[in-house]
Amino acid sequence: MVGTIFRGKIQNLEPGLKAAFVDIGEAKNAFLHYWDILPAAQDSSIEIVRDNESEQMRRQKEKITIKDIPSKYPIGTDIIVQITKASIGTKGPRTTTNIAIPGRFLVLMPFSGQCGISRKIMDKGERTRLKKILRELTIPEGMGVIMRTAGEGKKSRYFVRDLHILLRIWEAIQKKIEESKEPCMLYQEPDLIERTVRDFLTEDIDRVLVDDEATYSTMLEVVSAISPRSKSKFVHFKENIPIFERFNIEKQIAQTFMTRVALPSGGEIVIEETEALVAIDVNTGSHKGTNRDGTGFIVQANLEAASEISRQIQLRNIGGLIIIDFIDMKQRKDRNAVYMRMKHEMRHDKAKTHVLPISQLGILQMSRQRHKESNSSGIYTNCPYCNGKGIVKSERTMSVEIQRRLHSVIRNLRPSAAGAQPRHLIVLLHSAVLQRLRDEDENILSEIEQKHGIKLTFRADPAYHIENFCILDGATGEELR
Repeated sequence: MVGTIFRGKIQNLEPGLKAAFVDIGEAKNAFLHYWDILPAAQDSSIEIVRDNESEQMRRQKEKITIKDIPSKYPIGTDIIVQITKASIGTKGPRTTTNIAIPGRFLVLMPFSGQCGISRKIMDKGERTRLKKILRELTIPEGMGVIMRTAGEGKKSRYFVRDLHILLRIWEAIQKKIEESKEPCMLYQEPDLIERTVRDFLTEDIDRVLVDDEATYSTMLEVVSAISPRSKSKFVHFKENIPIFERFNIEKQIAQTFMTRVALPSGGEIVIEETEALVAIDVNTGSHKGTNRDGTGFIVQANLEAASEISRQIQLRNIGGLIIIDFIDMKQRKDRNAVYMRMKHEMRHDKAKTHVLPISQLGILQMSRQRHKESNSSGIYTNCPYCNGKGIVKSERTMSVEIQRRLHSVIRNLRPSAAGAQPRHLIVLLHSAVLQRLRDEDENILSEIEQKHGIKLTFRADPAYHIENFCILDGATGEELR
């Protein structure tokens, strides 16, 4: 839901929380803090280059304060909001009135008027060039844009085209606002395919492999509109082996849910997610160094840890407050070296991050923008065997794993003789996973049967753990792997 824009209606005001609860037409009311109703303060990660605000906007900024919110936005007021943080647990989504619509190279802010450049673009000459392009863009009065890091090195025509696309999106939103009267969705962020092309197809990407023909065709359509020159990077993966198996992706996914992660030279990091924060501990383990006093290998272990921690934070989609306990370093220059490594590794993170220097105790504090729950929260569900103290994989995850295993097993089967009965496979599994397969994935299983000419039978076994399953040859009873 993050990025989705709604027409809402204020249902309740909570002075103690300094927040409003907004009916957006969904199951849960949205949370809108008073600070998110006021015009946005200048973002420190953006350098403002051009002020495109109207006189009316300037007067409104000067007048509105937190104290004015209850009178200016009483219960029943219609309001346009955008989701900034998805629902997590029992909490509804968090919203803002400071609308931002991202494109490939620009972010359009229809209610802001401030135009700027991301500070993540470091080259001074490039910043000067982009500032000139930004000043020459024809932007409607009262609207603002931010140049994204993806625009680095791009010619003016790319920004002109992107701005044109974003303005058309905003015109469509305005039309829906005029036509609607009740809370409803006005705009939804593009699907995963389009977001992937928009946000991750950068110059340093050489190839994009797609194993599904329909998805491949859709991606080509999207990239033709966004970046036609990049079409040649897209390849339809047609090998017989599943794509995740071919590139060892399954193993890498599994590693992102492990508490302990090994470092190249023998050290390790330990990642623990809690309700309040994420704690990461760095250990030397079997790390081997050359310095007799130990200083050299401690710094080396911490530098390795900084690189791996930044990678794991982004892979696991960890957000909120993060505390990292590095191995103690006595020298300030060593602490600064590790701190700078951490900042350097996080520079390309698309989420906003704030990294503080390492204290004398070896503690680094940082925060990372949280749009939604972490990957582990989405993949795993509360363990039924330990009253929620542990975690097991969800039925959806197990369904996907069974489907992948079936593809792998079927690929290794000897083809049946002409005229012979279809091969019969029996899958023993947990009853909850079986229910998921019947309710949600029956069509997928039917496609597997038809595509490979086999018969599948699923049997729930009460003795099976939810994460366990077994595929048997229906004729011999032999387990197939």
